[in-house]
Amino acid sequence: MDFLTDSHKLLMVNNGQQVKQEAAGQTEPHANESKMKLKRRQFTANEERRVRFNPLNPLCLLTVMRLLLLLTALLALQLVGGQEDYCFGKDAEREQTRHFTSKTAYQIVKGTNMDKQYQVPGCEPKKMWIFHRHGTRLPTPNTIRAAPRLEDLRDQIVKNYRVLRTKPETNALCSTDLIAIQMWKWNTSITVDIEEHLTTQGYEDLRGTAKVYQHYYPTVLPTRYNDSYYLFRHTDTQRTTESFKGFTEGLFGDNTVATAADIPEQDLLLRPYDYCNDFKDKNYKGEGSEYQKYRTSAIWNRTVDDITKRLGFTFLAEEDIELMYDMCRYEQAWQVDRTSVWCGAFLPEQVTVLEYAEDLKYYYGSGYGFEENTKFNCRAVQDMLTRLSSPVSPHVIAYFAHSTGLQTLLTALGINKDDVALRADNYNSMTSRRWKTSLLGPFAGNFVAVKYECTEALEKEKVVFFLNQNAVELDWCNVGLCDWSQVLEHYKTISEANCDEYYCRSGAMAGRASLLFTALIAAIVYLMH
Repeated sequence: MDFLTDSHKLLMVNNGQQVKQEAAGQTEPHANESKMKLKRRQFTANEERRVRFNPLNPLCLLTVMRLLLLLTALLALQLVGGQEDYCFGKDAEREQTRHFTSKTAYQIVKGTNMDKQYQVPGCEPKKMWIFHRHGTRLPTPNTIRAAPRLEDLRDQIVKNYRVLRTKPETNALCSTDLIAIQMWKWNTSITVDIEEHLTTQGYEDLRGTAKVYQHYYPTVLPTRYNDSYYLFRHTDTQRTTESFKGFTEGLFGDNTVATAADIPEQDLLLRPYDYCNDFKDKNYKGEGSEYQKYRTSAIWNRTVDDITKRLGFTFLAEEDIELMYDMCRYEQAWQVDRTSVWCGAFLPEQVTVLEYAEDLKYYYGSGYGFEENTKFNCRAVQDMLTRLSSPVSPHVIAYFAHSTGLQTLLTALGINKDDVALRADNYNSMTSRRWKTSLLGPFAGNFVAVKYECTEALEKEKVVFFLNQNAVELDWCNVGLCDWSQVLEHYKTISEANCDEYYCRSGAMAGRASLLFTALIAAIVYLMH
């Protein structure tokens, strides 16, 4: 009887007692009837109360719904009022660090699929040609001189938030990022006399890439150094010299066993841009350029205003924004496993706007923005084709150079060319563009060509191109694997060109004129004595 209500049970007990009393002659029938009527009225009143508060009653449902709506509204107000602003310090993904253009850390954007890309069934790797940008470096002299200014900006931002109360209502700095900025100090040991020097992370970048390629190609990259098998060369800078040492330590376990080729007085192979006025004089970032147009566009101005408000300012010079952005990128690349406090100054979507400006600069400076750029790095392309075509040593050729050299090489080879040109007015439609300096030429960016012999295939020689440990997919190749005969045919024009005249007459002529002038001066001095 457990399913009966308490009221029913009470009524049954009372009725039972009444029957027993009447049988014993202890109660009068009329008195009992009066008591029964009273109890029935009490029972009916209780049931009415139950019906009145029955949750299935339409009136009760309406009341409950009103209460739920009120609670929902209060909860929504609470969520909006306490919603956490974007916090770089707490962001586990930090996707924007993949969009720092030429100052992107290699460890963040390097490829991870070589396990599936390096194996060519029925073929054996025989030769390797490498063009390697130097690793992470220190800032330029101008940035080092300006860096103490960041301490003033630090104090002003904290004052804006804590004293002036100019914190924006939306997209403000989170407390974690604000405290991190407040604690930041410039490293005064970084001085102009060591400008652009390779950092510890930069050395590790190169040591790491050597180990990776040696892991996948142990027969091509033996651990014992042989000066006829290996050919190394770097430019006349500290950062490329130390990058070469880091790379050779990765291969041989010691950075002193290998030697690099002599650096020519005019390094037309690795630094041709230093000797070509036509290349240096083109307008890729001056007045009227797409770069400058973009920096006066609505989306740029809106982004600058948003960053200014985010930091609590009513006005902030673009030079200050660029300084914070540069320090964010440098510090993030110097210590990949940590966060730069200055990256917290920017929302992820603001970083992509800043990225596009530099992509425009590089696109017209070293990329497909000007057709002539495809002809510029003629010597590097010829060197690759000649070295890989030769059956004799050296079997490994590795050059250590700079971002402009790497970008112009990729441009000459037609890698990552977009169907639509990058312009100041098409940022929104170019978010999936191929020309992204962050992916093409980060710190320690590298282009590697691996030549294979395929004895049982119809085409005996093949090649796979790698860019930052990702196999390069060219339209005229088979999923990254190219027939060597196709490569020679595709680049026939540039391989047969006279590089002295193919792009930059001024560079070659200037070189010859310089030698002639030097010889003339020497002759005059000789005659005078």
